[in-house]
Amino acid sequence: MTAYIIRRVIAAIMLLLVVSAVTFAIFFLVPRIGGQTVDQLAVQYVGKDANPESVAAVKKNLGLDQPLLVQYYDFVKAIVVGANYQFGPDPVTCNAPCFGYSFKTHVEVWPEITQRIPVTLSLAVGAAVLWLVSGVTIGVISALKRGSIVDRLSMTVALLGVSLPIFFTGLLGLALFTSQWPIWDTIEFVPFSESPGEWAWNLLLPWASLAFLYSALYARLTRAGMLETMSEDYIRTARAKGLRESKVVTKHGLRAALTPIVTIFGMDFGLMLGGAVLTESVFSFQGMGAYAVQAVRESDLPIVMGVTLTAAFFIVFCNLIVDLVYAAIDPRVRYS
Repeated sequence: MTAYIIRRVIAAIMLLLVVSAVTFAIFFLVPRIGGQTVDQLAVQYVGKDANPESVAAVKKNLGLDQPLLVQYYDFVKAIVVGANYQFGPDPVTCNAPCFGYSFKTHVEVWPEITQRIPVTLSLAVGAAVLWLVSGVTIGVISALKRGSIVDRLSMTVALLGVSLPIFFTGLLGLALFTSQWPIWDTIEFVPFSESPGEWAWNLLLPWASLAFLYSALYARLTRAGMLETMSEDYIRTARAKGLRESKVVTKHGLRAALTPIVTIFGMDFGLMLGGAVLTESVFSFQGMGAYAVQAVRESDLPIVMGVTLTAAFFIVFCNLIVDLVYAAIDPRVRYS
C-alpha cells in the first residue's frame, strides 16, 4: 500500500509538471509558432498602455528573450520558490507560488486567488454533499424498485435535472425564492468564520441549484451500477447464506457499484474547485470562476494562467484521493 501511495504521489507531481508545461506552451510557445515576435508577445503582457519602457521591462522580467527551456525553468521556479521583478527603481518580490501580477490592477495574482478559494470551496463542498447523498440514495431506491412508479418518477426527474442547465435552474430559483416567494431578501456570500448560520443559509439555494444537475446524473449512474451489481453471483451467494437484505445491498452491492461513482465524483469535485463559473456568475459570487471569466474578458493572462494551474492542482489532487480510497470502497480492488 505504501509503495502504491508513493507511486501515485510521484505520478501526480509528474502530471502537474506536464500541465505546467502545456500551460506554458499555450501562452509562450504557441504564439511564437503563430509568427509573433518577442516584442509582440511582450506587448500582450503589458496590456493596452504599452510603451517601449514597459515592454522592455516585461521582456527582462519574464525572460522572453531567453531560450524557451530557460523560460520554462524560470516559470516553474517562480511557482515553487517565488521570483523578483524590477518594474521600477525598487525590486518587487513575488512570493511562492508566484503567477505574476495582474495587467489591470498590478496586484499579485496568488493572494487574489486565495481570497476567492473559500467562496468556491464553500459552494463546491455543500453542493457535492447534496448531490452525492441524494443522487446515490435515489439511484439505489430506483434500482431496488425497478419498473415501479418510484423508479419511473425518479428517472423522469433525473432526466429533467440532466437536461436543465444551471443558468436556468439558478435564475428560476432566484425568481421564485427572492421575488415571487421572498424566502431570501438577498443572496450574498458570508464567510463561515463570521456566521456559520448565515453562511449556510445564503448558500442553500446555490447548493440546491447546482446539486440538482449533478444529483440527477449520479442517480442514473448509481441505478445502472446497482442493477448490474445486484445480478452478480456473489450477491446470490450472500442471499443464500441468509444475510439480511439491507446488508446484502449496502455491504456487497452498493460498495461495488460505487467504484465508478467515486471516479466521476473525483473529477466533478476537482473541476468544481477549479471554479464553478456559471453558478458564481448567476449568484454574483466572487469566486475563482468569476475571477477567471473577468480575466478572460480583459485578456489578463497572468490571472488566466494562475487559475488554470490552480484548477489543475485541485483536479489532480482529487483524483489522487480517489485512487487511494478505491480499496476501502470496492472489496474486489487490492493494491500490490
